[in-house]
Amino acid sequence: MHSQRQEPVTLNRDCDAVRIPSGEEGIIPEGTLVTITQALGGSFTVYAGGNLFRIAGKDADALGKEPLAVPQLPANATDKDVEDLIWAQLATCYDPEIPVNIVELGLIYACDITPLGNNERRVDIKMTLTAPGCGMGDILADDVRSKVLLVPTVVEASVEVVFEPPWSMERMSEAARLQTGMM
Repeated sequence: MHSQRQEPVTLNRDCDAVRIPSGEEGIIPEGTLVTITQALGGSFTVYAGGNLFRIAGKDADALGKEPLAVPQLPANATDKDVEDLIWAQLATCYDPEIPVNIVELGLIYACDITPLGNNERRVDIKMTLTAPGCGMGDILADDVRSKVLLVPTVVEASVEVVFEPPWSMERMSEAARLQTGMM
């Protein structure tokens, strides 16, 4: 799901939300008029009561939206198929303030896949944030972990947020720099 167009929506039930950029968790009550300002990778950034909030994809129904489909592997999937699907899942994770996925932003420093036997895998990810003081770090890391665990055969996933080396705009892909006007 991708949306750059602002869309007013009335919540049809109480909804968990995270204030941006502080990371403070709370609930937006049923009947609240919100404006969806970004709908990328299955999560939503909404404007309500003078603040921005992130609403997780699991709560898409509160906005009258459908959650993202669960990723699938082809029959007889290879290790490369699994790795490609993991990276595709990472590319569905977005900074709630920037309409660019975390892979294109250059926030993923490492993605190590370890076979555990019985066609099961562990994935260890090292990622950073665009700003060390960002209150959304735990939320983004949890989004990454959750989406990687949706990949069939992945039974363990860890995400470590690191700040060495520090992130810089040079880590962004050319497409991301173009999209954000940083070219």
